[in-house]
Amino acid sequence: MSYAGVASANTPAVAEGSVFASIPDLLRLAAVPAFAWVAYRDIETRRVPNRTWYPLAALGAVLLAWDALVHLGGSVALWQRQRFLIGVAFSLLVVVPLVYGFWLVGGFGGADAKAFFVVAVLFPVYPAYNLWEIGLASVQLPYVRSNLPAFSLTVLSNTVLAGLAYPLVLAGRNAAGGYVSPGMFVAKPVPSERTPEEYGTLLEFPDRPLTADLSLSGLRAYFSWRGLDLDALRMYLQYRGLSLSEVRENPAQYRDPASLPDEPNPPGGGVVTDGGTATAGDSDGHEETSTGTEYDDPWGAEAFLSDIEGSAYGTTPEDLRAGLETLVSEDVVWISPGIPFLVPLFVGLVVALTAGDVLFAVLGFLGFV
Repeated sequence: MSYAGVASANTPAVAEGSVFASIPDLLRLAAVPAFAWVAYRDIETRRVPNRTWYPLAALGAVLLAWDALVHLGGSVALWQRQRFLIGVAFSLLVVVPLVYGFWLVGGFGGADAKAFFVVAVLFPVYPAYNLWEIGLASVQLPYVRSNLPAFSLTVLSNTVLAGLAYPLVLAGRNAAGGYVSPGMFVAKPVPSERTPEEYGTLLEFPDRPLTADLSLSGLRAYFSWRGLDLDALRMYLQYRGLSLSEVRENPAQYRDPASLPDEPNPPGGGVVTDGGTATAGDSDGHEETSTGTEYDDPWGAEAFLSDIEGSAYGTTPEDLRAGLETLVSEDVVWISPGIPFLVPLFVGLVVALTAGDVLFAVLGFLGFV
């Protein structure tokens, strides 16, 4: 196992033990508060503005060019140059495509993928911070370094390990409430009227309740029952000027597509800003219809999606209709909250900058590396 204490491996222009860190590595620390902010945004809104990543990516590109000039300038040892090139190549040619692949299959959200792209450029190789230069200890951080000098891979592996705690906590909460099944790792029960205050996806279980199947093989089916995105639900309610309570009180009325307002509200982006309750508006005076009435466009779902800009996060009219039917007929629904992945990313980055590569340390302790 390779541990800290070799500053020149990644910062050869700085004599070992002479300063706390190189200038590029010091500037990289400026990104840590930015990642703390995006983690907070991920918890609060599940939304991070695209403009957040531009300055971080630009900073990473400048610092990468700076390090490249140092390492390729001919004044460093050949092995140092080789480690730098290997780390950069692995970060940009392996980590970036790997994260992109995770995004394509739905493993990462868009903001998650962009964050890792930035990490790959900003932290391609291990930085070096000499604690003895500030009188704390004779230690260099990151403390544990893997044999592969790609620091972005260390951040990625630490993030995955931190993220694994989320479904375990979710399962524990469900078990304490008596909800024991394979789905306990991916969903939580929520009173229907509270769904506009939540983030995630409404799960559909048309044949049996979530607790009916206790086999591990049932877990795959739960993932295939992903239904209405709750951001799209908030957009729909805002568009109609209704609260979910109003819809639940008179489902037959609002199932009629003629009940759509003549002058709908802007749907917004589906982000919770006021406890999840859309601004209530007056109905258009249509008489309540029988629940048995058939419509070409129940709930006005197709008309709503056709009228708004964008796709409401990929929601189809069928998704919206099925979700609304579930919400008006059930008192408790199941929601897959998803993982606010930028939170474990921030944790993984901080741990990587201090303790180092957790997975490599565990494997080393077990004697596998």
